[in-house]
Amino acid sequence: HNVYDAVISLGICDKIVPGIVIGALSHGHLPMIFIPAGPMSTGISNEQKTNVRKEFARNQVGRDELLRVESEAYHGEGTCTFYGTANSNQMLMEIMGLQIPSSSFVHPKSASRRTFNSEAVKRILSVSRKSEKYFCIGKALDERSFVNAIVGLHATGGSTNHLLHLPAMAAAAGIKLLWEDFEDLSKVVPLIARIYPNGRADVNQFHNAGGMGFVLQELISEGLLDTSAKTCWGNNVLDSFNLPIFDGARLNWSKTRVESSDKNILRHVSKPFERTGGIKVLTGNLGKAVIKTSSVSKDHLKVSARARVFSSQLEVKEAFNSGLLTDDVIVVVRGQGPKANGMPELHSLTPMLGIIQDKGFKVALVTDGRMSGASGKIPAAIHLYPEALDGGPISMVEDGDIITLDATEGTLSIQADFSQREPFVKPLDTQTVGFGNDLFSVLRKNAVNAEMGGGVNSLFSDFSN
Repeated sequence: HNVYDAVISLGICDKIVPGIVIGALSHGHLPMIFIPAGPMSTGISNEQKTNVRKEFARNQVGRDELLRVESEAYHGEGTCTFYGTANSNQMLMEIMGLQIPSSSFVHPKSASRRTFNSEAVKRILSVSRKSEKYFCIGKALDERSFVNAIVGLHATGGSTNHLLHLPAMAAAAGIKLLWEDFEDLSKVVPLIARIYPNGRADVNQFHNAGGMGFVLQELISEGLLDTSAKTCWGNNVLDSFNLPIFDGARLNWSKTRVESSDKNILRHVSKPFERTGGIKVLTGNLGKAVIKTSSVSKDHLKVSARARVFSSQLEVKEAFNSGLLTDDVIVVVRGQGPKANGMPELHSLTPMLGIIQDKGFKVALVTDGRMSGASGKIPAAIHLYPEALDGGPISMVEDGDIITLDATEGTLSIQADFSQREPFVKPLDTQTVGFGNDLFSVLRKNAVNAEMGGGVNSLFSDFSN
């Protein structure tokens, strides 16, 4: 109703930021900018937190100790300090020109945060609908923006959830983005940042070592970013990625080059941690999936083992606690796709699978669901489709089938004859019936596959072929 002149968005975590971008593109005539919260201060290390989670899974510590450690890890305002989906979101919004350069990883209560926030307000007002320089998000985001986003994701080892989120956001802009696009760019974009779970540093240490300023300058100088892409305030990307200089409450900009103060966290493109970005598409007679390899040891990039099949992560936990997972194993968790139950995260399986791996066994995960952006050393073929509810091959896998996941060759195969099998149908239970389940049934029925983002945006129907 022509009420709004501009929009300031405050989304931070997981699906919220992609949802806001999709919503903003649905009203693409409006100017829009993001203001990030920034991360909380560093608590206990992510490594300590992970070790206690493993001890809890082994029944070596109780729930009280687990909660104490979790409270010390997540203890204040701001995003979690590991480089999962929330902080990957912040990187993406910055590299796509949707928030102020170098503002992503500044603490919520710092003086510089307030200065960055004021700068964001000034910039969006300068291009509001009442401004002579009016510039809207529908003009800001195009193919260049999304290619830059994928480059940033690879260079920093970002969350696998963005193999869902970026295609969904792109579709809202009328752009078809495929997993092959991620894989193609992964072959030429090196990994230049090591942030937990791809390294030991948290995002505060990343920021202090040079942060986004270093990453962006490196990618620009090596020709890996399209600097003609636009920011949401109308400038070219190249004109925007300068170093912030604070003069009291005033913010100035310098073209001074940012250097890495810790080569264990940030490296030059010419001497990266890995030559490729670490996203691989897997194909074979089980369907199509993706895997993130940047934190997986080379010894575990290929796993061939017998399958153990489950219909929920709770079933996996019960099998683990009963001592049933004591050998090389491919853990198959099905019925976790967009149409089944909205694709919940399976991150709670990571400590248990890590314990099996630590005992010297080969272990991998195959699922039509998601893992967290914090997923680490376990090879995981995720987002598999066709999903089980659509009668995909995963619905006919049985215990004992030999599955081979080969991230080096990009294959996911099973030794089985499906011609004599029927798709597994999960029995009705409290997870599949009831008000809460029925409430979202229309969304699930209309959800597209994982490669298209698992969403319900009507634009997806144009991309079905």
